[in-house]
Amino acid sequence: MMAKNSVFQHFNKSLTLACMLIAVSTFNYGFDNAGFNTTQAMDGFQHQFGRYNPTTGKYFIPPSWLSLFNSLNYIGFGVGVMVGSLVSGRYGRRMCMFSMSCYPLITATIAITSTTREQILAARVLNYVYVGMELAVVPVFQSEIVPAPVRGLAVGSYQFSLMFGSLIVNCVCRGTSTLEGNTAWRIPIGLFYVVPTIVLSLVWFIPESPRWLLTKDRVDEAKAAFYKFREGCVSDEEIATEFEALQLALRLEPEQGKCRELFQGVNKKRTAIVVAMNFFQQATGQAFASTYGTIFIKGLGTINPFNMSIVMSVINLTLVSTGLFLNDRIGRRPLLFIGASIQIAAVLTMGGLGTVSNPTDGHKIAIVAMLIVFSAGFVFAWAPLTYVVTTEVSALRLRDASQRTASMVTVLMNFAVNFSLPYLLYAPYAALGSKVGFIFGSIAVCAVIFTFFCVPECKGRTLEQVDRMFIEGVPLRHFGDYQITDISDERTMEKGELGIEVKAVEKV
Repeated sequence: MMAKNSVFQHFNKSLTLACMLIAVSTFNYGFDNAGFNTTQAMDGFQHQFGRYNPTTGKYFIPPSWLSLFNSLNYIGFGVGVMVGSLVSGRYGRRMCMFSMSCYPLITATIAITSTTREQILAARVLNYVYVGMELAVVPVFQSEIVPAPVRGLAVGSYQFSLMFGSLIVNCVCRGTSTLEGNTAWRIPIGLFYVVPTIVLSLVWFIPESPRWLLTKDRVDEAKAAFYKFREGCVSDEEIATEFEALQLALRLEPEQGKCRELFQGVNKKRTAIVVAMNFFQQATGQAFASTYGTIFIKGLGTINPFNMSIVMSVINLTLVSTGLFLNDRIGRRPLLFIGASIQIAAVLTMGGLGTVSNPTDGHKIAIVAMLIVFSAGFVFAWAPLTYVVTTEVSALRLRDASQRTASMVTVLMNFAVNFSLPYLLYAPYAALGSKVGFIFGSIAVCAVIFTFFCVPECKGRTLEQVDRMFIEGVPLRHFGDYQITDISDERTMEKGELGIEVKAVEKV
C-alpha cells in the first residue's frame, strides 16, 4: 500500500501522463541550450564559423560574434513568450503546445544545414521562438492541473527536464567532439527534431487545463477534465468540493484579466515579486556556467571541457532533483536562502582565484570546480523555484499576463547578461576572466536580502488560498504560518458579500 504522505498518491494515470508529456516538451529547451553552448567549443564548429588566428595556428570565435550568437536568440525568445502567452490564453494550453511543437521542425532544418555565421545565427534566433512559447505555457499548465501538495514538485520539474535534456546532449557532444569536420556539431543539433515530434503526436491525448476551461465558461468540459486529473486519488465528494472551490475562487477574483491591472491595487505587490524573482534568477550570472562554461573551460587549457560539461550536467541534475524533493517539504524560502548562499560562496571564491597573476594548473582547476559549485547552487533553488513562485503569486485571472511579464524580464536579463559576458571575460575588452565572480556575487547578496523581506512562503497552499492571502493583505513574511479558512467553506457567499470583498481589494 502506498504511504499516506507519498508524493505518488496525488497522481493518477491521466495526471501522470500529462505531467510527463509536459516535462518531455522541456527537453528541447535543454537540447537547444546545451546543443549550441557546447558545440561552440568544438573545433569543427569554430573552423566553420570562426576566424583563423595565425599566432596560435587555430580557429577561434571572436568575442563580438560570440556575444551576438548567445544573446540575439533572446529576440526570438521574447517573440515566443508573447505569441505563446496569447495562444495559450485564447486557444488553450494544448493548442499552444501543439503549435509550438510544429515550428521547431523547420528551424532545426535551418540549423543543421548552416554553412555561414549568418545562417546559424538566424537558426538560433528563430528556434528560440519555440523556447519562448514553451516558457509561456509549461509552468502555467503544470501549476493548474496538479494538487497543491505537489505543485512545487510539478512546476519545478521544468528545470529538471531542462537539465536532463542538457545531460543527453552533452553526452552526445562528448561522443562527437572527436569527429572531424561539421559532423561533430550537426549530430547534436539533429536531436532538435525528436521531442517536438513526440509532443505534437501525443498532446491531444491529455485533458485541457480545467482552470483555463472555466475562464472560458466551459464548465462541463472543465468538470470532466478535473475529474480525470483527480479520480482514484481522492473521493468523488472531495473532487466535487475542490472543483466548487475552484469555481468560487474564479468568481471571487475581482481582476478582469487586463494587462494594466498588473500594476494596480494589490497586484502591484504581486507583479513586483514576479519581476524581482526573474531578475535575480538571471542577474546572478547563471549564463556564465550554462552558456559560456564549456568554451571558458576550454580556454583555460587544463581539463577536457566536454568531460566537464557532462560532470556539470550530472551534478546539476542531482541537485535539481534534491531541490524538487525538498521544496514541498521544507518550503521555498529556506531553499532560496541555501541556493543563493552556495552561489555567493562559490562565485566569490572563483573571483578571488582570478586575481592570481600567474595561475598554476591547480588554480585553474579550482576555478573550474567553483564554476561547477556555483552552477549547482543555482539549479538547487533559484532555477526551479523562480517558476514555482512566479506561478503561485500571480492573480488567478492575470496568470497569463503575469507569466508574460515574468518571461519578458527573463528575456531582457538573459540578453543583457549573455551579450555582456564575452566583453567582460575576454581580451581585448575587460578581460576579467573569473573575476566576474565579484560582480555576480554582489548581486546574489541582494537576492538573499530580497528573499528575506519579499518572498512569501506558499508551500502546501492552494492557488486560491494564496490569492485570498494577498487580497486580505497578509504580510509576505507571514504567509507560511497564516491560518486561513478553507475557501470551499465560503461557497454560499452572497453577491453582496462579493461586493464587499472587491472594495477591500481596491483599498489595498
